[in-house]
Amino acid sequence: MPKASKAEGQVRGQVQGQSGEPLKHQTDIARAAALVADPSRARILKCLADGRALPAGALAGEAGISAATASAHLAKLVEGELLTVKEQGRHRYYRLAGPDVSAALEALALIAPPLAITSLRQSSRANALHRSRTCYDHLAGQLGVALMRTLIERNVLTGHDGVHRPKEAVRDRPSAYGRDVRYDLTDEGRTILAGLGVDTDRLPPRRPAVRYCVDWSEHQHHLAGGLGAALTSRLFTLGWIRWGTAPRVVHLTDEGAVGLERSLGLVLSD
Repeated sequence: MPKASKAEGQVRGQVQGQSGEPLKHQTDIARAAALVADPSRARILKCLADGRALPAGALAGEAGISAATASAHLAKLVEGELLTVKEQGRHRYYRLAGPDVSAALEALALIAPPLAITSLRQSSRANALHRSRTCYDHLAGQLGVALMRTLIERNVLTGHDGVHRPKEAVRDRPSAYGRDVRYDLTDEGRTILAGLGVDTDRLPPRRPAVRYCVDWSEHQHHLAGGLGAALTSRLFTLGWIRWGTAPRVVHLTDEGAVGLERSLGLVLSD
């Protein structure tokens, strides 16, 4: 085998470092930011932030652009690994590449200036997002925070009181997964959730069962992780919550209000 040249040796040294271990790469924030920076692509990403898969036509309509323009934007987002695509028949369905993409969008929302509200429809949508929405595949907003608080009060979860205290926070920041405290599911909680039809023994093994996010609008904790997703899915199945017309917005149904009060003692104020 021929000896490596001096230049090749220098390049190899830069890649491996002095200890022979591969160097850690810095993240290309600019590339990711450029993908999100286009207003049409940002609207597409927000449409998909609830974790659902949507066809290109629906995304084009929500973004207010032509099908051809949407196709070009979607191709860039897939190439940039922010979206994944799956073909079903003649249609292609797009979804976020994972919960980390949704978390990044939530974090950007925290520092982004508010869009000007110029219509009653926009005002209603903003209020609906604060009231109850999805954070990828689990509940957020006032409903998500109230549900978390009730789970703590009923001893379904232990470990913290659900309150975000900025002055005491070390790693916790609004609009991101929390890391400062740990919540645990109790045996009593397993029984209570089983009564709702949530089998806590069948949660995805490769995903943390109990996590929390610091809600960007309420600045409190809401339930995430496998349990948060399973509970949210069950509430949809029961018909206690339903999708709204705007992306990510969910509505608590009359049946849901009664069911949550009877099963968990959760009463939402008007």
